[in-house]
Amino acid sequence: MVDTIPLFPLGTVLLPEASLPLHIFEARYRQLVEDLLKEVVPHRRFGVVGIKQGWEVGEGNIDSMYDVGCSALLGEVHQLPEGRYDASSTGESRFRLLQIDTEAAPYLMARVEWLPDTKPESDSDRLRDRIAASARASHERYHSSGLRNSSYDPPGEVDIEQLAYTLAEDCVLSLEDRQDLLAETDPLARLRLVRKLIQREAEFLRELHAIPAPLAEFAQQTSDN
Repeated sequence: MVDTIPLFPLGTVLLPEASLPLHIFEARYRQLVEDLLKEVVPHRRFGVVGIKQGWEVGEGNIDSMYDVGCSALLGEVHQLPEGRYDASSTGESRFRLLQIDTEAAPYLMARVEWLPDTKPESDSDRLRDRIAASARASHERYHSSGLRNSSYDPPGEVDIEQLAYTLAEDCVLSLEDRQDLLAETDPLARLRLVRKLIQREAEFLRELHAIPAPLAEFAQQTSDN
């Protein structure tokens, strides 16, 4: 299925069902928020795409965006002085960029193809349970390495298709790692991938005895300055 949606390129990767707070100060994205609120853009939906380098996309470097992104639904919006906004949003569905339009609106518009999950090559209830249990165990070991605090609150019951995203959301993964998870359409391959990434990061934490700050924190600091 093909749709046309507005784009919000960011220096992070949004995963399905993940929360994404936004501090909006640039004129074209203030206009996007206003159009979403007034339903000039239907369903309060926009697309988030990761930027390979830097934090901004201009007309001359559109190729710096990844070609797979995630739609987001705009939540609560608070208007701030000077026309700025603080807003909440939630990840929805994956899409692949087909065509970028830089002239239809002040912000980027894109023709996109939605990317549903594909059927695993090998699949059974027993296999799903085993991979899910292994990924959850890796997630628990990751947090036992001393991330943030000593308590561990395991994720609740979620569909196997969503589990990899849920496990990844509170782990410090690189932009490239999160993009690889987003682009993977086989849910079991995605679980295997997140398990591998979490195991790698847990080993880094044990070796370095340090916790890197997520890229999103740097993005927030930059937007606030």
